[in-house]
Order: sequence, then C-alpha cells, then structure tokens
Amino acid sequence: MTARAELIVESGELRLWTERVGASDDPAVLLVMGTASPGIGWPDELVDVLVAGGRQVIRYDHRDTGRSSCVDFTTRPYALADMAADATAVLDGHGVAAAHIVGVSLGGAIGQWLAVHRPERVLTLTAIMTGPMGHSAGPAWVRAMAGQAPDPSDLPPPAARFLAHLARRAALPQGTRDEYVTANLETWRVLNGDVLPFDEPAARRFAQASFDRSGNPAAALNHDLAGRHLTEDRLVPLSSIKAPTLVIHGTEDPLRPLPHGRALAEEVPHSRFRPIPGMGHSLFSPGLPRQIGEIIREHIAQGLSRNCRPSLDGGA
Repeated sequence: MTARAELIVESGELRLWTERVGASDDPAVLLVMGTASPGIGWPDELVDVLVAGGRQVIRYDHRDTGRSSCVDFTTRPYALADMAADATAVLDGHGVAAAHIVGVSLGGAIGQWLAVHRPERVLTLTAIMTGPMGHSAGPAWVRAMAGQAPDPSDLPPPAARFLAHLARRAALPQGTRDEYVTANLETWRVLNGDVLPFDEPAARRFAQASFDRSGNPAAALNHDLAGRHLTEDRLVPLSSIKAPTLVIHGTEDPLRPLPHGRALAEEVPHSRFRPIPGMGHSLFSPGLPRQIGEIIREHIAQGLSRNCRPSLDGGA
C-alpha cells in the first residue's frame, strides 16, 4: 500500500494542510493548485502515476482554501510572492531542499516565480494551463466584456461562452452546500470545453469536498485579487529560468486560450511546449489525469538527465 501522511506546516502565522504520498526518501514532486482550489484538486490518478515512477508527491491547500488558514484580505492583502512563500514553507516542512514543481493555472505562475526567484528550490518546472506570470489579462477582459474586438498585440481573452457563464454565475446564490456545488459544477463544465467528455461525477465530488473542507469557501475568491496584482517581482524576464521547463496547454482552453501557453514557452529558454488536443481548463475528463501524469513523469526523467544535481533531502 502506498504510504500517505498528512502534515500541517507553518508559513509565517498561517497553517497549511499538506499531504505526502509515497516514500519520504524518494525525489519530491510539489503539486501547486490553481485559483480557489485546494490540494485535492490534483486527481489521485495523476498522483499515483508519479508515485509509481519513484517520486514522493506533496500536495497542499493554499491559504484561503481547504483546511489551511484563511486571511482577512482587506486588512492583510497578499500577492503571488506570498503564495510562493507558502510553497517553499511546504517544502521546508517536509524537509525537501529542492523539488520538481508542477503548477496548474495560478499554480503555474507560482511555479514560474519560484523558478525565477528561488531557483535552488526547483529541479524541473511543469506549467499547466497558464501563461507568463508578468502578463496582465485585465485589458483583454475589459475589451471582451465591453464587446470590443481583441487587441491583436495582446494575448486573447477568455471565450465568450466562459464570460457569459461568469455573468450568470454572479447572480446565483452560493450560500448553501447544494448552491455552491451547483454553481461550481457548471463552472467546471464550461471550463472543460466541448471536445473532451466531462467527468461530472468527479467534478461533483471535488466541489462537495472543497465545500466540506473549508470553514469559509468565499475566502478562496481572494486568490483572484492576489493574481491580478502585478508586483515588480512578477515582471522580471523569464529568460533567467534555468530549470528544465515543460509547458502543457489545452487546445480548447476557454479561460486561457492556447496562445497563453505558447507565449510562456517562448519566454523560457529551452522549454518544451506540449499542446493537448481537446483539453480545456480542467482535469475533469476521463483518462486525462493519467495522461497528464505520464507526460509530467517523462519530463521529470528527461529533465534530470539534462540537469543532474546532487541529492539534497528529497531532491533528485
């Protein structure tokens, strides 16, 4: 049976829920979730693929999600750098000096931040469904919501269907568990896109568990505020990234269309770009978590052969 261990770690005054799957003396993979999502958003099928490849996998609840601490954003606003500090606190709590960082959506931006500002902690980087951490999506969103044509010099806005869904969702009640699950289930359905089949039971279980794990589900909306804040540390060139980098992006992503992933890959030297036909902005499609896990496992193996480092407390 695969070893599993939960651990609460401290990041400043915050307490973060973490889980390690696999042997603690195996090289570590840190999974970093996206906006408003707890660590259980990483499917067990994906985790199992990585563990079977001889890795220990660490996933955790961001601040303001799941069983981790909530923050009063009004009096204590935070930015991407603070969320990246949480990630390094998780590594410290598990005694890991350096890890293979895998981030999805906002987690991909956190991974970029670490690869730029804490390169000694990053063995390889895998960025999924994300774009350059220094890009401001605000202007494209404003134009799209005003019915204006996209700026050809900017990265494209979300799909019209997704923007329409956000407008509908804003009017939906979400105070009860059932209301929360219904609203989130429809969001995941739209994010999945129309090409790959949507695993509704898996998405429903995740929405239910997310509500049940959190003492304040609304706090997760703070991630949007943090993600929009373009501090100077996010504007540094990604050309400084030395870690072997893989960018995975769905061809049908309705939130961050394919050019976002391509733009990130173009900014990171020697990175590889892997478009996934039919994938949207979620992992809720049958067979997709295993497929992505196998791609990550291959990247980690190739990255180690290109960039061997001495082993340091859970490193390569």
